[in-house]
Amino acid sequence: MKVLLAAINAKYIHSNLAVYSLKAYAEKFGYKAKIAEYTINQPLNELLGELFEQKPDVICFSCYLWNISYVKALLKELPKILPEVRLWLGGPEVSFNAKQMLAEYPQLEGIMCGEGEETFRELMEHFEQGRPELDKIRGIVFCRKTDGKIIETSPRQVMDLNAVPFVYENLDCFANKIVYYESSRGCPFSCSYCLSSIDKCLRFRDTKKVKEELQFLIDSEVPQVKFVDRTFNCRRDHAMEIWTYLMEHDRGITNFHFEIAADLLSEEELELIGKMRPGLIQLEIGIQSTNEDTIREIRRTMQFSRVKEVVKQIQERGNVHQHLDLIAGLPFENMASFKKSFCDVYALKPEQLQLGFLKVLKGSWMHEKAEDYGLLYQDMPPYEVLSTRWIAYGEIRRLKKIEEMVEVYYNSRQFEYTIELLEQEYSDAFTMYEAIAAYYEKENLDKINHSRLARYEILFAFIEKSQIRDIESYRQSLLLDLYMRENVKRRPCFVQEIQITKEEARRFYEKEAQEFHYLKGYEQYDRMQIRKMTHLEWIGGKLLLFDYQNRNKLTHQAAVYEITEDTGEV
Repeated sequence: MKVLLAAINAKYIHSNLAVYSLKAYAEKFGYKAKIAEYTINQPLNELLGELFEQKPDVICFSCYLWNISYVKALLKELPKILPEVRLWLGGPEVSFNAKQMLAEYPQLEGIMCGEGEETFRELMEHFEQGRPELDKIRGIVFCRKTDGKIIETSPRQVMDLNAVPFVYENLDCFANKIVYYESSRGCPFSCSYCLSSIDKCLRFRDTKKVKEELQFLIDSEVPQVKFVDRTFNCRRDHAMEIWTYLMEHDRGITNFHFEIAADLLSEEELELIGKMRPGLIQLEIGIQSTNEDTIREIRRTMQFSRVKEVVKQIQERGNVHQHLDLIAGLPFENMASFKKSFCDVYALKPEQLQLGFLKVLKGSWMHEKAEDYGLLYQDMPPYEVLSTRWIAYGEIRRLKKIEEMVEVYYNSRQFEYTIELLEQEYSDAFTMYEAIAAYYEKENLDKINHSRLARYEILFAFIEKSQIRDIESYRQSLLLDLYMRENVKRRPCFVQEIQITKEEARRFYEKEAQEFHYLKGYEQYDRMQIRKMTHLEWIGGKLLLFDYQNRNKLTHQAAVYEITEDTGEV
């Protein structure tokens, strides 16, 4: 019996922790399953061919917002090429409408609902031995062969998280991928837009076991480990013990990502975070809105005043990447209210500001309240909001365009100096990004894929047409931004003249290759090699040397030195 656990990920760098957990747990009991991972960017015919070559008896798909449409397309085609294959689904996207899915797709045999490890183990026993009968397996919905009736069994009780084996004993198949890790399941909060709030049984993996497993990942020099815990710091002693261990056993390579509630951080936790190596951890903080009526209505418990304090305190240390989230389309949030939320969060200057849009998920409280809120949303995944009682579709479209500009000109961190300068020309940041978005639309630039260099040239053209007086300051700041990130050889169109001569550059690099006054650690390279690895440029009346081998751990900006008789890093 060949059972295939199929994961269709959003990107190649992603992996699917769920299928690896199911496989590892089943193997504890002697049942063997195989994993196959794909991406939604692969052609359907390609996946069909690869699944056919596997010759499975059973295929179990892991279903999420980002892949459910793809899975549905496969369900229609697979029986044509594998007529005997048994098709099963699992995951959050099918757990709350399982009966509907089975009625709509008669190709399906069944669906695993909720937590899957023990359910899948029993299914494996059924597949291989014919027992237990399907109606004796808890946590499934299936179509009975004898009469075609759809049967829903009783829900499965949550399991001890320590019973789930560690899934990364072999890291060969995770090369160049993000490694996901789980130290807790469930969520203590009740946010109305989220499915995690449904699982109120919050469980933690034993910290001794966690530390052993994290040590393996550290020793293996995994680039990034992303914790999938919904609120990592909801239990202080758990968070403190793990963070302390990571700091004490850090080898300077692995980065760890956590979703946290910033207002829950204690002074002790903040002190610990402040001692960490730059880049050891990054924090994702869900704010969603600063409108108190909205926060109350969506059942969140967040004190924004405390969040501000925490974010600023962490920021002062300069060692942690902070990613703050907003959601447009929430109840009681109109355009003016969202603009305020945006400006409130933007003022904190996080490394990234994610402007997301409400997704009305099946099974969530938001889905139940859709009529009350006047929620109109897409019928197709990801069920994104179109309008509400408080915000019109046209306003959502405006926010989409603003979101893109924030991604390009803020979250990329490629325009830091120019954007900071440009902010002074506008009453607020929201208005600034709205103006840039309007320019893209007016010039028909919003439907084109632009190169990184083109984005600098477009921004300069926008500044020129905005009747800003001191254009030269922007020319210089854009040039600084460009060379802080890019060792480009083609000069942008807004600055054609070369202010440093070939002879001046030659003399500098000859001297530097002998003395290494600025470029410590380049001693093994000759003059020509050093010149290729760095860049020399007059900007704002200063001769600057850009060192691309030494970058900021958080911003990835090059180290830059002003060329004087004394060394000085900008």
